[in-house]
Amino acid sequence: MSNVAHLLNRQNFTFVKHDVVEPFPEIEADLVFNLACPASPVFYQSDPIKTAKTAAFGTLNGLEFAKRSAAQFFQASTSEIYGDPEVHPQPETYQGNVSTTGPRACYDEGKRFGESLCFDFHRMSGLEIKVVRIFNTYGPRMQVADGRVVSNFIVQALRGDPITIYGDGSQTRSFCYVSDLIDAFLAVSETPKGETGPFNIGNPEEITVLELATHILDTIGEPEKLVFVDAAKDDPQRRKPDISKVTATTGWQPQVGLRAGLDATIEYFRTAIMLSERPTPIARPSWTVA
Repeated sequence: MSNVAHLLNRQNFTFVKHDVVEPFPEIEADLVFNLACPASPVFYQSDPIKTAKTAAFGTLNGLEFAKRSAAQFFQASTSEIYGDPEVHPQPETYQGNVSTTGPRACYDEGKRFGESLCFDFHRMSGLEIKVVRIFNTYGPRMQVADGRVVSNFIVQALRGDPITIYGDGSQTRSFCYVSDLIDAFLAVSETPKGETGPFNIGNPEEITVLELATHILDTIGEPEKLVFVDAAKDDPQRRKPDISKVTATTGWQPQVGLRAGLDATIEYFRTAIMLSERPTPIARPSWTVA
């Protein structure tokens, strides 16, 4: 609730607390953005059955709601549908290398099923859909205990704790700053009807996890303190989006470079920890690097 506290007094804003696993209330909409699912492995693995139900039933209920309202349905899918990819970088045509039995399957397969529901509704009822596949995103307002790599590393460094690296740190990720992600959402939502996607959304600037940890420690000014532990099961070894499709369709490209985005995120967490984790407004860096 703290993330929407600044909106509660606006006349054109209404907050409805509802579990998307249950059918939606009788309200109207022109556009539905479905981001309803925990995205951090710490959270989605803590209750994998509820995660699968959220991705499946939540998407189904959202699609039914959009159909009743004749609204566009915007599905926030994920790069996790590619699993541990054997194709690099990952284009939208790649069908993935996903375990159906591992600890990440509740999220990976749930999101894959959500995409299939979207396209079935589109084919059977003509529902206007937009599907995007989000690659690693970071920025202000992440939870301090989010459990993802950027927030983990920053919070550990700010608290003077050793940074924990799963595996040897050679696995790669591509990090997209939150303002770039939202710009992409809006650009895709405004594409002509029938332009369904899926579209990869992310920043193709690839970096190893070890390089990320080293940069964060250097920025915060802490001495190098790294702890290596066993690699997480089914953890993707390489992750980099091919964004040529969304760029050709919308003209969108990420504008915030990793160094600028990390600087803004570090400052957010520095304040959040000092103020007992109370959120502060999202800030764009004052300078950007493409």
